[in-house]
This record gives sequence, C-alpha cells and structure tokens, in this order.
Amino acid sequence: MIKPYLTYAQQIQKLRDDKGLVLSDETYAEQMLTDIGYFSLIGGYKNLFINPMTRKYEGGTTFEDIVALYQFDEELRQLTFKYLGKVEQKIRQLISYCFCACYGEQQIHYLTAANYNQNPGNAVAVTKLINKLDYHANRNTEKQYLVHQRRVYHNVPLWVTTKILTFGELSKFYALLQHRQQSAISKSYEHVSEKSLIRYLNGMTLFRNVCAHGERLFSHNIAQMEFPDTPLHKKMNLPKKGIQYAVGKKDYFGLVIALRYMLSRQDFLIYKRELKKLIDSYCRKSQRLSKHDLLTQMGMPVNWETITRYKL
Repeated sequence: MIKPYLTYAQQIQKLRDDKGLVLSDETYAEQMLTDIGYFSLIGGYKNLFINPMTRKYEGGTTFEDIVALYQFDEELRQLTFKYLGKVEQKIRQLISYCFCACYGEQQIHYLTAANYNQNPGNAVAVTKLINKLDYHANRNTEKQYLVHQRRVYHNVPLWVTTKILTFGELSKFYALLQHRQQSAISKSYEHVSEKSLIRYLNGMTLFRNVCAHGERLFSHNIAQMEFPDTPLHKKMNLPKKGIQYAVGKKDYFGLVIALRYMLSRQDFLIYKRELKKLIDSYCRKSQRLSKHDLLTQMGMPVNWETITRYKL
C-alpha cells in the first residue's frame, strides 16, 4: 500500500495514539517535523526505540529521545566531514604534486592515457577520468580559476584541475596512477601501503557520501568493501568471528581506525577528543539508549579510547 500524505497534526496523532510515543510538547514536535521531516527524523531513527514484535515504541520513549539521537548523528556527520576533508585535501595535493613531479605541469600529460596504469582492466576507468579532466581543463566555465588559467596561460595544470574533483574522483585517480606515483604518495603515510591506501580512500569516500547526503551515520556499515586489517586491530584485542574481525572493518569504528592512519597525530587527537565529547554529551541528554548500546551500534568497543595508546 502507498503510504498516505499526513498533515503535521496527523503525524503527531499517529506517533502518540498508534505508536505509543510520549509527546509532552506537541508544538515543539510540530516544529521539529517541519524543520527535519517525518521520514528523516522518525523513519531514520525510530528503529532503536521500537519493539520489533508490537511495532510500538518501548514504554516511556519520548519524542525528545528521537530528536536527541538525530541531533547526535547530525553533529557526528559534521565532525566526521570536517576530518575527512583534511584527508581529502592532503590526497588532492599529493596526487597533483607526485604526478607533476613525473610528467610536468602541462595539461596534455594528465590527458594522456599512457601516463596511467596500463592494466587492461583499467582502460574504461582511465578513459572516464581523462574525459572528466578534459572537460574541466578545456570547457568548464563555471569555475573562474579554470577560466583564468585557460585564458591567461593556455594551460590548466593538474594542481588547479584537481581542485574541482570530488573525494570519490580523487580516490579513483589514485587507484589509476602508475605504481611509482602510488608508491610516492603512500610514503607520505608512514604505515600505509599502496594497496591499503586504495581501500582507505574507497571506504572514506562512502562514509563521506553519507555525511554529505544527511544519511544516518553512527550505525552505518559499508556494504561494498571493508577497511584493511591493521596492527591496531590486534593490539586492541578486537573481537573476532572466526578469523575475521567483528568490528573495525565496515562500521564507524573502522573509519576511526582509518583516520588514525590517515590524519596527523595532532589532528587525530583533536578528532578523538571531539568524538568522545559528542558521545558523552548525547548520553547526558538521553538515557533511553545506553552508552554501551550506542557504542555497539557504532562498532566501537568499550576500550575504543585506547586507540592512541598504541604505536602504529
């Protein structure tokens, strides 16, 4: 059946009378539904408070409990996006620097397929990348910095062109580079190999997209791939299912571990402090979801804060 359109008043009535949600301030509830939307707020965060058998809210669950979890996730997206942005900026700079160190600053070099990995399986992806770079270098008129380089210098160097590429496009760019450029870039991350860097960038791209599109982040698991095993997994004695780690591979904690390897130590310490503060703040606002349950949803072990005690 198609779900019917409901007015805000009808949405509130449904939550209160049909679902058993406690609404102490219906004016506040209507304002939140107006600002956020029923689907994003209720549809996105209700399942942690719903009894799966009755499909009603567990006794005592309030509208404010759901809003608190939504606001926690919103702040988590903002925090995560900020530090993924630092990773993105560094990889953007490293790609253009290392490529130009090999081939020079002329745009013809990054528009030449022979300057990429010649594995036959990469041919289609290389063509797509070059087509995108060619558009930005020669036809894009939306960005003034591209137009300026084209008009004044008749050349758009790679460090200018990469400015407009998304995290996902940069991730693909790195994966298509020749081995010598991949090696040079990965050496900027002391404990990350060329292959691991590809997996880190792919996984981070997926989490970045969740942040950018306002989707639920704290319990997100990446389905398409997983982050690599690291010495930190072993040192932190993370739980396993058989020979596979049960956490820190596809979940938010996997991203935390990835950031431990991809950020400077100082940046990671600040990120970790802000993440701890955010978790503690949520637990003070709402006791409906325990700290243990929240960490479990995030794939975070109880000893997650010890992540900085160990050398990489």
